[in-house]
Amino acid sequence: MALRSCCRRLAAQVARLKHCVNDCTRNVSGSGLSLARIKPLHEPAAVFVRSWHLCVSEQRPSGAAGVSNWTLAWGVMAFSLFGSSDERTEEQKLEDELILLLKKAKYSMMIGELDAANGFLHKAVRLAHQMHNNDAIIYTYSLMANLAFVQGQLENAEKLFKAAMSFMLSGGTPQDDNAVIEMSLKLASIYATQNKNELAEHGFQFCTESLEAKIEKQKELPQESLSDEERKDTRLLLGLSLDARARYLAANHRFTGACRDYRHALQICQEEQGESHPQSLVLLSDLATVLDLQGKHDEALAHVKKAVELGHAAGHPDQHVLLGNMAGILMHKGSTDPFREFEESSKLYQEALALARAAGDGEAVEQLQEGLKELASRRDGQTESKPEEQEHKD
Repeated sequence: MALRSCCRRLAAQVARLKHCVNDCTRNVSGSGLSLARIKPLHEPAAVFVRSWHLCVSEQRPSGAAGVSNWTLAWGVMAFSLFGSSDERTEEQKLEDELILLLKKAKYSMMIGELDAANGFLHKAVRLAHQMHNNDAIIYTYSLMANLAFVQGQLENAEKLFKAAMSFMLSGGTPQDDNAVIEMSLKLASIYATQNKNELAEHGFQFCTESLEAKIEKQKELPQESLSDEERKDTRLLLGLSLDARARYLAANHRFTGACRDYRHALQICQEEQGESHPQSLVLLSDLATVLDLQGKHDEALAHVKKAVELGHAAGHPDQHVLLGNMAGILMHKGSTDPFREFEESSKLYQEALALARAAGDGEAVEQLQEGLKELASRRDGQTESKPEEQEHKD
């Protein structure tokens, strides 16, 4: 069987979580100056880092233009953090305390102590409310929501995302701001997991339509008024939204719509990040899986072969997933010489299994072992049918 796209979600979420925290904690050593220089209140949408199922990212509490006072305050505090305590005001001391709490939370996330991180974040959000600092509240709520999402606490994550969005919108952030849409996408994915299909579909539709309209508006703007990075972030976020909806549709056996969204997401990812980018290959493989489920085995095999070849050349971290998908599609394809394809499929499964074990991907190991069992069953059935066919001929 071909590996389901969900087999890559948990590992990718954890990897994204570590990446997010590592970015922040790399600067902890030394004077501590950069200790307070936690990333701005929004990272560019790190889409196509499988996230997903959803990536842990930091949200921007206001529009793209300008730098928030809260971010500037953190930069200033970086220089005063170890200054004379007598010279600092009470407000500055509170900001110091808040910054340290957030740093402790991120460090705890990095080393896997998620409960401790949650405790630090709860203290931080209480302090942010005490300071009446909306930007800090939004920033902390978004971290708490992402952490709850990674821990599988979906109802709690939903409440926290809604709280962060409420503060953002009441503060004047437009509905089509990328940070608002990214949170909306996570909410849609939560509803999809909870089988709240009407809410999920409405959420996916809001994200894709808002981003498509925003991209069309951006085309009319003077080139100097919009940076290449902003344009790219918006397109990649659209790709992430299409990818998420495609997986939702595929899980509900709506393969035509899933193929449409996968093709569009793949086009965006290849244009913005290159044909050999890890996520381009994942999308290519996922598209092949859906085509295989539709019975379009030849087209599916062509796509997954390309993904495997590019992945091998680029050293794709999930090469075992690509190989497993190719093995499953080859097994389903059938031909005038099924035993040859069974043999080739078996070799691919064994190679994928060895790589999955080396990578410590337990979920993929289980999926691959199921694929080998299905292959053995098909081979036995084919072997049994041969004598019967010969008997009929005689």
